[in-house]
Amino acid sequence: MQAWLAWTILILGWLLPLLHVGLTRGGGSWLPPPGSGCPLGPRVGWLVLVLLAGPLGWFAFLRARQRSARRQLRS
Repeated sequence: MQAWLAWTILILGWLLPLLHVGLTRGGGSWLPPPGSGCPLGPRVGWLVLVLLAGPLGWFAFLRARQRSARRQLRS
């Protein structure tokens, strides 16, 4: 495999989605909800999912944001 192709896959498949989830406004809180048993917040959970699943985790994040936006429009 060419080195440039490997770097392109790494950057486009993992680094840019991680950056997007980490910096977007609608990604959720960094802190866990009060009374939750999990020590991680929603945004950290999404970052872990994107880190492990790559582009598939990113698409799941995008789909979840679209669903929450539609719910807010209905209310």
